[in-house]
Amino acid sequence: MIFKSKPQPDLGVVVLRDADRIAEALTAALAQASDAERPGLERAVALVAETERVSEAESRGRWVWERLAAAGYEGPADSVRAIKVLRQAEPSLTLAAAVRLSKDAVRLDAP
Repeated sequence: MIFKSKPQPDLGVVVLRDADRIAEALTAALAQASDAERPGLERAVALVAETERVSEAESRGRWVWERLAAAGYEGPADSVRAIKVLRQAEPSLTLAAAVRLSKDAVRLDAP
């Protein structure tokens, strides 16, 4: 008998990256900013540049921690209870997707 492995399930989470558009808008605003507005806009440009360097796995891990925290869960992200809480918070997630996402969260330090 030959067994084929199943394809990886869709995670059900899409990581959106609009940081480039936001950076362009902030840079344009900075070019026209008054002296009073300049420090805040400079800080905003730096924050956007920082988020551009975050990997998709890290973004997914943060997303998991946010969902768990919103549900009041404070334990390890890879526990059975965490997977259950995550799936209750996001009912569209399959069990396999929730497990994979929890692994991304475990790679991060808990918030």
